Amino acid sequence: MARIVIFGAGGQIGRRITDEAIRRGHEVTAVEVDAARVKKLPRKANGVEGDVTSRDSVQLLAQEADAVVVAVGGVDRPVHANAARTLVDVLPRIGDPAPAVLHISSGGTLEDENGQRLADSPDFPAAERKDALDQADTLDVYRDASNVRWAAIAPPPRNLGQGQRRGAYRTGNDRPVVDAQGEIGISYEDFAIAVIDEVEKPRNRNRRFTVGN
Repeated sequence: MARIVIFGAGGQIGRRITDEAIRRGHEVTAVEVDAARVKKLPRKANGVEGDVTSRDSVQLLAQEADAVVVAVGGVDRPVHANAARTLVDVLPRIGDPAPAVLHISSGGTLEDENGQRLADSPDFPAAERKDALDQADTLDVYRDASNVRWAAIAPPPRNLGQGQRRGAYRTGNDRPVVDAQGEIGISYEDFAIAVIDEVEKPRNRNRRFTVGN
């Protein structure tokens, strides 16, 4: 059993990650910045208020954790790079072993067949570009850190949504995972499985990776 702190536990992805962690018997601290969303979290999730960009919150909540999952989203300000800076600053002060970080990234940070970042393509949805570029800055923060264990998991750049829990997925590095029909995508439920699998058995330490069905 691991002790997992999940920031953004009430969101579309965060809720599935929280449910998956509880399903496997882990001790979860589910964190939301909004008290109203905390009340909607599962009883077994140990919901609390907190802010991943707050040093005080991170210091308090990560003290006894084995892993910190950052699944925040749906905000209109760059939050991910600030979250990474906070974690990189605070976690080393906790001592050894400080919890590992698993940051939910953006499909826009992945690359096409020409090595171009998807977020820089004119076809990339304009409404998602700001978040994708923030996530790209986030990767830079982690890559420049030498004293934090981290991984960033990018969902597919499209076709991520509610679906079946198949219990299977494939992993990739810089490009989206493509199936036999040339399609990309994964359900929230299978994405959550990939997240908790990485928490339980880290295979992508200190790098960004992606998953798909």
